[in-house]
Amino acid sequence: MRPGTPIPLTLEEHRELAAEIRTARAHLRQLCDLVVAVYGPNNQAAFTFLKAAEDLDRLSQDLQAQAGLDLPGYPIDNLYS
Repeated sequence: MRPGTPIPLTLEEHRELAAEIRTARAHLRQLCDLVVAVYGPNNQAAFTFLKAAEDLDRLSQDLQAQAGLDLPGYPIDNLYS
């Protein structure tokens, strides 16, 4: 059940989440590069990997924006980059 008022993440929680997201992005990019190298860029699996990598990049941007809302005044520039 969701609380009536959202409780934002703390700075430490955003830092931990950002580290996990950066690691996931790096691993996904490596796997994507492998699949594209093996099957070529026109392969369906390669296409899906590319889309997944783009979506994770978009998630990072969204989380960066959310951190700005959660932590006004804190130095969070490029936290999720």
